[in-house]
Amino acid sequence: MPEKPSNPFRPTPLKIRRPVPSDIDIAQEAELKLIRDLAEEVGLLPEELELYGDYKAKVKLEVLERLGDVPDGKYIDVTAITPTPLGEGKTTTTVGLSQALGAHLGKRVFTCIRQPSQGPTFGIKGGAAGGGYSQVIPMEDFNLHLTGDIHAITAANNLLAAAIDVRMYHEWRQTDEQLFERLLPRGKDGKRVVARSFKLRMKKLGFDTEDPDELTPEQRSKLVRLDIDPDSITWRRVIDTNDRFLRTITVGQGPEEKGFTRETGFDITVASEVMAILALTTDLADMRERFGKIVIGTSKSGDPVTAEDLGVAGAMAVLMKDAVKPTLMQTLEGTPVFVHAGPFANIAHGNSSIIADKIALKLADYVVTESGFGADIGMEKFFNIKCRYSGLIPSVVVLVATVRALKMHGGGPKVVAGKPLDPAYTEENLDLLKAGLPNLQHHIKNALGFGIPVVVAVNAFSNDTDAELELVRQAAVDAGAEGAVVSTHWMDGGAGAKALAEAVVAAAEKPSNFKFLYPLEASIKEKIETICTEIYGADGVEFLPEAEAKIELYTKLGFDKLPICMAKTHLSLSHDPKLKGVPKGYTVPIRDIRASVGAGFLFPLVGQMRTMPGLPTRPVFFDVDLDLETGRVLGLF
Repeated sequence: MPEKPSNPFRPTPLKIRRPVPSDIDIAQEAELKLIRDLAEEVGLLPEELELYGDYKAKVKLEVLERLGDVPDGKYIDVTAITPTPLGEGKTTTTVGLSQALGAHLGKRVFTCIRQPSQGPTFGIKGGAAGGGYSQVIPMEDFNLHLTGDIHAITAANNLLAAAIDVRMYHEWRQTDEQLFERLLPRGKDGKRVVARSFKLRMKKLGFDTEDPDELTPEQRSKLVRLDIDPDSITWRRVIDTNDRFLRTITVGQGPEEKGFTRETGFDITVASEVMAILALTTDLADMRERFGKIVIGTSKSGDPVTAEDLGVAGAMAVLMKDAVKPTLMQTLEGTPVFVHAGPFANIAHGNSSIIADKIALKLADYVVTESGFGADIGMEKFFNIKCRYSGLIPSVVVLVATVRALKMHGGGPKVVAGKPLDPAYTEENLDLLKAGLPNLQHHIKNALGFGIPVVVAVNAFSNDTDAELELVRQAAVDAGAEGAVVSTHWMDGGAGAKALAEAVVAAAEKPSNFKFLYPLEASIKEKIETICTEIYGADGVEFLPEAEAKIELYTKLGFDKLPICMAKTHLSLSHDPKLKGVPKGYTVPIRDIRASVGAGFLFPLVGQMRTMPGLPTRPVFFDVDLDLETGRVLGLF
């Protein structure tokens, strides 16, 4: 049987300083390997790389063909307790664990994470490259344009949006015969130019001929006139900037379009279905097929209208042909990283790409990936959506927690930006911590319910006491975790996560019995109710009238066998962000349900979900600038 590459890995020594400098200072002081040297270490061939400068490269999908018979490594998902304003350090832990596995335990390891959106980077959160001495570098590249994937997604999404409006406009202005002659023109040889989309549409409509000239006038009308119902359109334009003033807009106000206006809006790019498709696709052909399946709305007779019907799916695939390749980068200690895709976890499924994971699992013994937000969101979607489409079986769940975040779940004081932390978070308070431990235990129970071993990573802060850390460790073990390991990777890099890495290696050898939460054959309501009651702990579900109508429509259209991607707040196990810990006695309201047929899921909306974030009074872009003498980026974090 073919074996994994055996090239020697050379860790990059850290230059640790005390006190710990800013993230960007650490990143800019780091020693970087040339990306072609890193590629050689991990077993990639020069012809499988597309270089983007000296320190990042796209990896061609052909590598999967070459390594197809190589056994997969162990598959590790890093998730967390319910997020708080205090932060849990999930990405930092993901990177620190990888550094520990590769640079300190000598394991062949790969990290697979998402590309951050410009929205959070310049908004309130800042970057997502990790932190302290556990980062992905070059940090500025990672947090900004990288290799242009998000721009490609924006272009593909907006091309489809333009195609929708212009198709309705021309159908409004032209007769059936005019549309037929212009959409299927004759070439110089006198033969009709029949685009692939029209060939597929003729087949979809059940015509008994492939020659458009043999169609009856009625058939020609059905072929070229989509008759889109403007009120049914769910496809919106996107931009990768937090711009609340684009949430709702009116289009069609030019002099030629007067009388053909409609209200629509913008989402942030990472909330686009194109992004979700990139993350869930398995190859270029699969991506092209998924683009064709995107449903943008319905016709006035109630039939779904797709991107294929609009003739734009092929062009979208062309715009995305390079974005489908993952980007190779490195950590501060020289371990390899794939950065690919970046779907939001509250709207989409919040995980990096299947393609990156598949390549990494052929190259490494351990692949560490990360799910967005808490385990009730990112991990649940990782298992029920991503693993369904990838066919990959996870080995271990690493659940990240901090003492101070658990104190907040225990009812700790509100955290106000810019003000010092309350002493409850910086001094020993065992009672408050104990009150918050049920949130940790609830997430452990959920992970174990999928049949996967759990290791708790306690991301330590300097003011955590031994008694507090022991309380967390014992609570995790009591809930069924393999153990809880204190980790100091933020200040110590991989060395601070060595014990965590050893626990993960041991857990990966434990028997597992992975199973999905629900069968796809269950009804839409049954799947939603299962997630709400078993994962969130709700008493039940209330389906509001609009959701009921969508359930009826999607069942009629055959979309009811898709998995469910819940769109809810990440700040609580429940639908109410104010409810911390483990809320009880509540019912989840399902306001609406939308279909991402190309991505392959339905997403119920729980309460009011924003698909376009807004900027705060003082966005972090105030601090970002250039050093005009050196060209260095300043203020990014």
